[in-house]
Amino acid sequence: MHILHTESSNGWGGQEIRILKEALGLRSSGNCQISFAVVSGGKLAQYARKEGFDVFEIDFKRARAAIALWQLVRLIKRQKIDVVNTHSSLDAWLGGIAARLTGKSVVRTRHLSTSIRGGMNARLLYKGLADYVVTTSSGIIPMIQQKAGLPRDRIQCIPTGVEPFEVSPENVQEFRKSLGIKEGDILIGSVCVVRSWKGIQDLIAAAKLLQHDTRLKWVVVGGGYIHHFKPLVDAGLPFIFTGHLEDPMPAMAALDIFALLSTAHEGISQASLQAAFLKKPLVTTTVGGLVEVCRHGVTGFTTAPFSPKGVAEAVARLADDVDLRKRMGEEGNKLVLENYTQRHMLDQMAQILKEL
Repeated sequence: MHILHTESSNGWGGQEIRILKEALGLRSSGNCQISFAVVSGGKLAQYARKEGFDVFEIDFKRARAAIALWQLVRLIKRQKIDVVNTHSSLDAWLGGIAARLTGKSVVRTRHLSTSIRGGMNARLLYKGLADYVVTTSSGIIPMIQQKAGLPRDRIQCIPTGVEPFEVSPENVQEFRKSLGIKEGDILIGSVCVVRSWKGIQDLIAAAKLLQHDTRLKWVVVGGGYIHHFKPLVDAGLPFIFTGHLEDPMPAMAALDIFALLSTAHEGISQASLQAAFLKKPLVTTTVGGLVEVCRHGVTGFTTAPFSPKGVAEAVARLADDVDLRKRMGEEGNKLVLENYTQRHMLDQMAQILKEL
């Protein structure tokens, strides 16, 4: 089976990482050939080529939609594609139309948990131009069903799976030392691409509310729009931005509490799954699929978005109870291993492709 992934986003975050991981896993099974049709200059093109995939760069722009459609039709025919897997808005339209023109099956993966436009738009995109819809959060399924008139047997949640991994204790200690973390300190942090909707401002506000507790240290690991948030950090507040790290896992493993305070867009967050696998108690908002991993009172605590006070209360409770942190961490690890490994993801995707 030859699968063509289309992607009109030029970013490099959870969505693009999911696409590449899924492609690598399915290719390793020996039953799938994978190619990519991605936006010109996109980072996914760079990383997919590095892994040895055939990558075709498409000028995904609305003003050049007709040319991009023609390129996709030619590509599907020339490469003898069997299934087109679309991922973002523009490539979902163009990839879906190109597949219909060439008589190929379409899987539409919806990575975000944000609302979709109803009416004819939703019916065309999720029903007419897709044979099957995959989401990364079960919470968005009822909305797509309702707005697109999609039968339940044509949509399924398949979260991005975590491949079990190990982190060197020496690297963990080295990271904590680099931040000046001393014995008895409690490190709270987020690992993410820093964007406007990741709730960084609320994490900073929570740190200010708890500034009297000198045990607490705070860190945000990841690149992005850091310069928008650094001015919010008062002098003397133990709050650090590391910027992009090529390997962020030692930093995540160095945390005592993992926080992800997204205000929109989240499916089932890969970072929260990784943190749970590493036995970190979670503090998240109730946005999108975050609640599917951060189960309130079990694997962590959830709070409403834009609620620094709620975040501060959750952190303070975890900081004062090491047994609670350990128990929640163990529950999170168990949840991931039983439901959210990469093997779960690949087996479910392979079954959908086989049926198509």
